[in-house]
Amino acid sequence: MTEALHQPGLLSLSKSFEPAALEAHWGPEWEQRGYGVAGFRGTGAPKQGAPAFAIQLPPPNVTGTLHMGHAFNQTIMDSLTRYHRMSGANTVWVPGTDHAGIATQIVVERQLQAQGISRHDMGPTPAEARKNFVARVWEWKEQSGNTITTQMRRMGDSVDWSREYFTMDEKLSKVVTETFVQLYQQGLIYRGKRLVNWDPVLMSVVSDLEVESEEEDGFLWHIAYPLVNGSGHLTVATTRPETLLGDVAVMVHPEDERYSALIGQYVKLPLCDREIPVIADAYVDRAFGTGVVKVTPAHDANDYAVGQRHQLPIIGVLALNATINDNAPEKYRGLDRFVARKAVVADLEAAGLLVETKKHKLMVPRCARTGQVIEPMLTDQWFVAMQSQGNERNTSGTSIADKAIAAVQSGEVKFVPENWVNTYNQWMNNIQDWCISRQLWWGHQIPAWYDEQGQVYVARTLEEAQAQAGAGKILTRDEDVLDTWYSSALVPFSTMGWPEQGDKATDDYNLYLPSTVLVTGYDIIFFWVARMIMMTTHFTGRVPFRHVYIHGLVRDAQGQKMSKSEGNVLDPVDLIDGIELAPLLDKRTTGLRKPETAPKVRKNTEKEFPEGIPAYGADALRFTFAALASLGRSINFDSKRCEGYRNFCNKLWNATRFTLMNCEGQDCGLMEHTKADCTVGGKAHGYLSFSQADRWIVSKLQRVEAEVAQGFAEYRLDNVANTVYDFVWNEFCDWYLEIAKVQINTGNEAQQRATRRTLIRTLETILRLAHPVIPFITEELWQKVAPVAGRGGESVSVAAYPVSQPERIDAEAEAHVARLKSLVDACRTLRGEMNVSPATRLPLYVLGDTAFMQAAGPVLQALAKLSEVKVFEDEAGWAAAAQAAPVAVVGEARLCLFMEIDLAAEKLRLGKEATRLEGEITKATAKLSNEAFVAKAPPAVIDQEKKRVADFTATLAKVREQLARL
Repeated sequence: MTEALHQPGLLSLSKSFEPAALEAHWGPEWEQRGYGVAGFRGTGAPKQGAPAFAIQLPPPNVTGTLHMGHAFNQTIMDSLTRYHRMSGANTVWVPGTDHAGIATQIVVERQLQAQGISRHDMGPTPAEARKNFVARVWEWKEQSGNTITTQMRRMGDSVDWSREYFTMDEKLSKVVTETFVQLYQQGLIYRGKRLVNWDPVLMSVVSDLEVESEEEDGFLWHIAYPLVNGSGHLTVATTRPETLLGDVAVMVHPEDERYSALIGQYVKLPLCDREIPVIADAYVDRAFGTGVVKVTPAHDANDYAVGQRHQLPIIGVLALNATINDNAPEKYRGLDRFVARKAVVADLEAAGLLVETKKHKLMVPRCARTGQVIEPMLTDQWFVAMQSQGNERNTSGTSIADKAIAAVQSGEVKFVPENWVNTYNQWMNNIQDWCISRQLWWGHQIPAWYDEQGQVYVARTLEEAQAQAGAGKILTRDEDVLDTWYSSALVPFSTMGWPEQGDKATDDYNLYLPSTVLVTGYDIIFFWVARMIMMTTHFTGRVPFRHVYIHGLVRDAQGQKMSKSEGNVLDPVDLIDGIELAPLLDKRTTGLRKPETAPKVRKNTEKEFPEGIPAYGADALRFTFAALASLGRSINFDSKRCEGYRNFCNKLWNATRFTLMNCEGQDCGLMEHTKADCTVGGKAHGYLSFSQADRWIVSKLQRVEAEVAQGFAEYRLDNVANTVYDFVWNEFCDWYLEIAKVQINTGNEAQQRATRRTLIRTLETILRLAHPVIPFITEELWQKVAPVAGRGGESVSVAAYPVSQPERIDAEAEAHVARLKSLVDACRTLRGEMNVSPATRLPLYVLGDTAFMQAAGPVLQALAKLSEVKVFEDEAGWAAAAQAAPVAVVGEARLCLFMEIDLAAEKLRLGKEATRLEGEITKATAKLSNEAFVAKAPPAVIDQEKKRVADFTATLAKVREQLARL
């Protein structure tokens, strides 16, 4: 045998776990060393033959700060990335931020408003104003747009920062232009006049997905529309009386007998000098209101569809700023929509046409970004055709939607959990053309130019457009920009070099597209997931990712959505760093570093954290998120879980200190040896003599490694976290460390050496096993432990991930320790029944199981706090020694803890306890015998009463047995 080539870890650990210092050191250190760089274990270069693991970060808005959803999502992604990196894959996690057209423009415009100017005031001409405003946004981005990436570093996210992108970067912008031109040439992008969601304050169209409808209090006005023939009137119910100025018909159900005779007649439009027809359409809900509805195609999506079916005219009466336009009677022109509503209602009442007004709950559509009430508005916009049918310009016969549907149906893209496929398919099968134009200044300007006659030229550059138009024509560029989600939909391939590098066999494009998994919440399946699948399959012929892991949304401990208005928002950085409560209450902010972006103090902060929020550290927060990452729709976040996982980190820290104190500078059995040099059970004095407990902890470790690998493969990070937690806390710390103390103190050299080897090697493996979830503490501890364990390497981040070795599973050792545990538990139970202090050591008298007791005696004596363990061969001798002491039966052995007791006092105590238990049994039995109780009580209550009877009965039997012995 030769000495192992290692030096013991000479650096000592501090006495307590303080996460702030570790995070401040290791976060920048990892980044400087480049461990997050793509390739094989952070080498920057791929390893031939190694699998690829790629993951795209859902790009957060450049205006954003880290919220609980981000922190949860990124914990999952970073854990997966670190696991695959350590497992030897060519790994890349691509970070980036989204230019967030609407949100960013709003931020900068508000800054301008604070200075008393608007974006239109930033130049002498509209073109100059736009140019200067965009420059101002870029300036803001450089100064303030890195908040969320800084916070990501605080979480320990091991992304490849060298690949960080911004969706307005030049490289990505070129891809945006290229795809737009290609889609236009294929007839899949067109410009048309369609009804869209319009924000009259933002002065832009917004996506259906960015409109949030909330129930609000309103009114239902019943209005009389007089029949032209003078025979009466029809009563129309509406929640928006101002839009009657644009009515082109009234509508009834074709099978509604109340109105069938009136179909085809005309009514006088109130307050207007127009006559409009009575039409029939099955869209009408006969039970709503009066069963008669007004038709305003220019200001309602359903009415628009009706108007198309019946070839009705379209009369828009709202300007883009939601004031009444010149199509309405003169007295209403220029009025704001809500002012006009009051005027119209007043005039209807004065004319005797207002039949009645009822209070009514209605769903009001508001822009998620501005909070403004959305108006359906007929405007010219750019669209991507989702289906080939009905688009005369599409000569390719291509359907973008069909390709994306097929990718999921074929299994090329799999959803986890699988049930989200139904949600995806339902939306995709009913998809409408995608409106991609926005009336903003910040974003990718649409690559289209118009000549003076209005002819459009779509091109990559002005020069290319001019070539299309011909010499001498003056071209003006379209002022609209693209929907933010358009550029985000291209990320899977725009970040991988498409189209320039797509022909290189070894480039990123071929190595990392498709990526392995997209990790996201279910709220952006339509926003982003579906659109990435559509665009990537169309342009590359590949799917963007193999798996879509849909996780739940983070809610508060009571399951309520986190929102500033509810006052239940938590800042992940506050949970990491901790904050004092007094400054919070004084400044009315949370611990955000930027007061201007800080939400209000949580309403329950003072109650939940009377002395402020403790500093849990990033590892404890990450462990909490991991443990909660089940396959559910929501994650109820309770900060008390953070406290529990910080305790876990403390436990791991203290276990490492104990292990190093017993192994550092000692012979840990790391010299070269053969199997013949090892013995089991200490019978011989070989180089290493492993006990059953040594083999048990190694055996359990193999099972844990297999369970963890399965958890990662199934995206069950909760199973990973809980498996690691249970093994470290319950098996390694609570049992093996205690057994190891005894073996080191009482064993011979070969036994001590084997115990130290098992201790240090098991701990080193634990640190690698837990690293993906809790990277900071495991790195700090691994640096101290690995050299003592004889493991080389500069960082646990790039060390090999543990792999289960089934051949090391030892059923005999597991059975041995299971029996030992049951004996210790039995002794502790007897001690509890006798109300004996843990400091009092009592003798244990055992009948039977002699061989096991002799082998396990020293460990049993230490763990059960016994003065001695005495084994009897015959029952008579054991009974005489045990006398009246409590008895437990464990397997083949009978145990008693002997203690001198006052027989009379003990009989009195046990008698009172028996009486109490009999009373409890009588009460519970009486409830279960009461037919009325059984009929009304919930099943859970009945089951609880049955359990009470069973538990009380079992305890009473033990008390009576003990009384009999006395």
